[in-house]
Amino acid sequence: MGNTSPTAFASGLSNVAPWALSSSKRALDIACAVLFVTTTAPLMVILAIVVKATSPGPFLFRQNRIGKNGKEFAVLKFRTMYSSTGNSPGALITRSGDCRITPVGRWLRKWKLDELPQFFNVLKGDMSLVGHRPDMSKYMETLTGQDCTILYLRPGITSPATLTFRNEEQELAKVAAEEMEQFYISNLLPQKIRMDLEYAERATFSTDCGILLRTAFSVVWHGRGPR
Repeated sequence: MGNTSPTAFASGLSNVAPWALSSSKRALDIACAVLFVTTTAPLMVILAIVVKATSPGPFLFRQNRIGKNGKEFAVLKFRTMYSSTGNSPGALITRSGDCRITPVGRWLRKWKLDELPQFFNVLKGDMSLVGHRPDMSKYMETLTGQDCTILYLRPGITSPATLTFRNEEQELAKVAAEEMEQFYISNLLPQKIRMDLEYAERATFSTDCGILLRTAFSVVWHGRGPR
């Protein structure tokens, strides 16, 4: 996947900080995910019941994304869209005001609660706490050159790009519907990939802790504000 030579890939991966590829980072992921899943289990059960009771369809949304070494895995989220439209081609990218999102789904997205099941992805090893957001093969196949290095790293729940583009759906709402996908591929995706590669080049235990704290603050602060 991606259009890069073995030499270019080796050069790019050599710039990745040891922490980003270490067993210590993986141990931190497991420890934090176990703690988080244990403490939020009652909340997740309640959310699953609410999602199931307020609109027809499963409470979980599964979608294949590209993970470490280009392997596909099923990312887990609480379903936020009506099930009759959630798997349609038009649902690959969503934007603010999307009529396919359920009322409960809007609330879940506002507080990022739809992402909670991804801690099970972390436990399984598909994802890390901190790393680039996993995307669909359709979009990752557009990467070229050094950007393809991201394909060999474990994706995460949050990252510098996740924080910077936390209002991505609002940005996409400014683009004409027929141009939205191309805008994402040409504009947003390259910026996010390069930002997260810069993180990978300087990643440490301290930087990960800082990103997690910033994420928690961002969820609380922006969740309270208008959308």
